[in-house]
Order: sequence, then C-alpha cells, then structure tokens
Amino acid sequence: MPTVPAAPLVEAGLPPVPAVRGAALAIRVQYPGPNQLLTTRDSTFILGSVGSGDVALRINGVTVPVAANGAFLGWLGAPLATARYELEAVRGADTVRRTVPVRFPVRTPLSGGGKLRVDSGSLAPARGVWARSSDLLRVSLRAPRNAVVTVLGADSVRYPLLAAATAPVIDSTSDAATVFATEVAVAVLADSSKPAQLFVTRGRDTVLLRVPPVRALPATSRLLGVLRSTSTVGSDTDRVVSARTIIDGTYKWQLLPGTVLEVTGRQSGFTRVRLDAQLDVWVDNNDIALLPAGTALPRRVTGGFRMTPSLTPAAEYVDVVIGTGDRPAHHVEAEGHTMTLTLYGVQANPDISPIIGNDSLVRRMVWEQVTTDRVKITLQLSQPAYGWLSLWDDARRAFVLRVRRLPAIDAAHPLRGLTIAVDPGHPPAGSTGPTGLYEGDAVFPVGLKLVELLRERGANPVITRTSLAAVGLAERGVQSRRANAHAFISIHLNALPDGVNPFTTNGTSTLFYHNASEPLARDVQHALQVRFGLRDLGVHYQNLAVARPSWYPSALAEGLFVIVPEQEAAMRDEGFQLKYAEALLEGLEQYFRRLAMSQRERTP
Repeated sequence: MPTVPAAPLVEAGLPPVPAVRGAALAIRVQYPGPNQLLTTRDSTFILGSVGSGDVALRINGVTVPVAANGAFLGWLGAPLATARYELEAVRGADTVRRTVPVRFPVRTPLSGGGKLRVDSGSLAPARGVWARSSDLLRVSLRAPRNAVVTVLGADSVRYPLLAAATAPVIDSTSDAATVFATEVAVAVLADSSKPAQLFVTRGRDTVLLRVPPVRALPATSRLLGVLRSTSTVGSDTDRVVSARTIIDGTYKWQLLPGTVLEVTGRQSGFTRVRLDAQLDVWVDNNDIALLPAGTALPRRVTGGFRMTPSLTPAAEYVDVVIGTGDRPAHHVEAEGHTMTLTLYGVQANPDISPIIGNDSLVRRMVWEQVTTDRVKITLQLSQPAYGWLSLWDDARRAFVLRVRRLPAIDAAHPLRGLTIAVDPGHPPAGSTGPTGLYEGDAVFPVGLKLVELLRERGANPVITRTSLAAVGLAERGVQSRRANAHAFISIHLNALPDGVNPFTTNGTSTLFYHNASEPLARDVQHALQVRFGLRDLGVHYQNLAVARPSWYPSALAEGLFVIVPEQEAAMRDEGFQLKYAEALLEGLEQYFRRLAMSQRERTP
C-alpha cells in the first residue's frame, strides 16, 4: 500500500517573550473587568499587564509571576469575602496599586428557623408555557428543607412536592434550602379561572404562591407551524432552521425553511415541534410561524428514488431525488464510505429506484421504514463521504440530497486547483490576552499568510474577511459555499471559562462538527502539534456555527491560548504567525494527499 509522506522537520516551540525593562509601571487588568460577574466560588484566573517585566506583583497578597514583557496570569482563590482584587506592582522604590471590584452570583439563603421564607423566583413553571394536555409538567420551588410543599390544582386535589435527595442538614442559622419538585398533569395547571396554588408550610407559618397557568394544547386537533429562517444571508440553499434536543441546547438538526410541523409545546423562548411520532425537538420561537387552526398536517409518502449525476463536464455531484409531496424534516449523517439520510414524518413506497447512467459514486442504496413515519436511507459510496447539500425541488415536490464527489487531486501537489476557504475567526466575540491582543486581530495576519502559501501551492484561496471588521458567522459559510470551496479552515485562539486552571489545561486542539470532517481536523491537529510542541488537547466534536455547512469538510484550529502570556506574545511574532499558517497548510495538504491515495487505490 502507498504510504503517506512524513511532515517536514520543523523546530517545535514558541519564540521567547520579548523583554521589556525599565518601562513605566501601569497595571492593566484584562480579565476580570470592573464589577465582572464571576461564576465560580472556588478559584479562577486574573490576567493583565504591569507594563514591564522587571516588576514584582502581588494580588490579594499572593505572588503572581510576571512574564518578560510585563504580562501576568494568576490563578487565585475567588475573593468571596471582599469581592475585589487588590493588585500591587513593585519595582525598587516604585509601587503602583489597583483595585478591581467583582461580583458573585447572589443566592438568598433560606433559614431553617425563624420566619418562613422561600425563593419565589425559582418557581416553575414560569409564565408562557404551552404543553400537550397529556403531558406531565414539572412543578418546583426552592424552599427550606424542613418545610412542607404542596400544589393545589384546578381539580381541587393537593399534590405533594418532594425534597431533593441531597438536601442539606438543617440548623437554624445556615442556608437550609433545597429544591422541592413533583410532576402533575397539564390539566391541573391549565385553568386560568382557577389557577393552581403552591402552599409552603412550616409549623404555623404558611407562604402561598400562585402558579402561572399553562396553555394546554388541544387534545382533539393539531396546532401546526411552518419553519422560517430569519436569516437574510444567501439563498434558500444557505438558510436553515437549527433544531435542538433541549431548550437552548446543542444544534443537531438543520431543517429546511417551509417545513410544516406539529407544535407540541412552548417555553423560555423556544417552541417544541414534533418531527415524527417518536421525536420532539426545540426551535427558536422566531424560527416558526403558527398556521391557522384546522390546517391539516401534510401527508408525506415517497414514490421511487432517483439518482442522477450532475450535467456539468466535471460531474461534481449526484442528486438523490425523493418525491415526498411536502418538505420533510430530515437529518444527514456521513462517515467513512456511508451516508445516511433520515426522513421524519414520511412513509416510503418506492416501486423502482433508477440510477440514471448507473453513477459510480453511489454504489448501493438501502431504505428501511424504521417506524410508521420514519424512513432511513443508507447510501454506500465508492469514496469517503466528502460533502452534501439538502435541497427542496418545488417543481417536482421532491427532497434532494446532493452528494458531492471528491475533486481530482494530484498526490504530488494535493492543493493544486482546489478552492480553500480561509476563515480568520472573529469578530464578533473572541478573547483578549494579558497585554490586550484581541483574538480577531491576532489571527488575521495568520489568515493572510495562509492565503499566500495556498497560492504558492496552486490553490485558489478565498478569505472570509479582508479587514479587522466583523463578519457574521452565517456570511462566512455562505461565501465559502458560493465559492464552491473544497475545504474550510477556521483560525482561532483559545480561552477558558471561570474556575478552570489555565496552567494545567492550555494547549492545542482542533474541532469539527460533521463526522465526515474529523479526518481533516486530525491532520490539522497533528501538523499544529509538530510545530508548536504544546500540550495535545485532542480533536473534538463541537457545536460550531461556522462548521455546520456540509458542502465541504471543515476544521477549526484552536492553536494556542491567548490568555497565556507566552502564547499571546508568540502571536505578536511574525515568524510564529507564519509557523501557524504553515501548520494549517501542512494539515490541508496531508488531508488531500490521503484522499488522492484513496482515489488511486480504487483505480483499476
């Protein structure tokens, strides 16, 4: 078997931090900001600069190391008692001080003695909840562990709420709060003329709370909605509605606008919709419009499946065309040589499934009616799954899965002729280092250098932003798809949330969204490791907006941690910026070189 050429020998590591000595003392704290809300109550980090490397720094009495350029990163206990950081920078007879006030989440303690008090803000359900009449709904409240909590429903029955099993030990002075909860039928909470009431009692004390009425969806008819994309970017090809497993959770499904679905609930700014009899998911309220009462749910029954190659000379893709009559909810999974399409709310009834021209990309197709209204279609491909688009053909009333072929690749020059999308990450958002280096500014020159390297290799690079101005996440994907990119690489620097020790968790990682992109991410990660020599944080799936487009493989490189002084300083060094770009180039070349070999192995 052919072997993959080894990466060129390079000197691993970061450049030394430039020394700054004798500069004026000036304490600048990048994080946390004044009155910042810190989410940890244990330890967290503080970072900034004192202006010069020949300075001794103490924060809340703890010595914090200062890098040669004056940057500092400290890992300290959270100042719960004082709610402030006291910084003192000393050099000889010069001393500079600064105070940074911070905040911590306030949680009202509930005593086990004295006057009975409860946390009324924790009452659930909140206002604006919709649910099916058959649903059981959680009712909960934070109250002292030695209280008794019941809910009196519209049916005049009292239902007890039980305390959490891990409730605290009670005394008369400490916080004795715990969460009481139960589940009751929606009908118990749905009568606005007789709203449910929550009773909390302890001895002779009683606290009475009114439970907001829940809207019970009709049991004898369906409430329908049509998905709509609020994006103004791109064509219908680019616009999708993201659905999640839980409220405000991870994106999982990319659904077509115009899809009609049954509404089964609403809560906290999200609407629950039914994909089929066994699966409900959540979409943003703004992404669905309710249809008039009495609207019938579309009946989606397939005819035959057709597979037709593109008519372009390069035959870049093959279309799998499935007449369904109306847009179905769907999901595509691709890994290895297999691509699986799931259609929800659909019944399959194919008589014949012609493969026009007996296309060589799709070698075999198998369909299965998994449940009464769920169909799974499995495509066995002659090449590794590479890219795809989900489309709706209104003229034929058909769902189209457009499966992309591998481009022609020369193993000796694997990027020649390919279009590569280069995405310097941020703005908007992004992190900032101790001396004020903003992530979006730091990675921009890396992107420019990568563009030049790609041109030298004969590729056609497309960069998603040409200045330091902000570019939306959706726009980056639209631009790349319109350019018909063969790969997408996003360049980033990492940071950490409160309460995570940056000294033990920094390093290099590469992320992907679709499983088919994992091989690209792995090659990029290896190249970064060879050049940087930092801790290997691995290759991971992550819920990435810029990597959700599926027409091309995507990877997002988190090469360094901008909050670490030595790594921030490296990103100011032009030579290291070039090293970062060279690593990304090598990862791309290695990925396409492997694909070229797989093409050669299949050639008779």
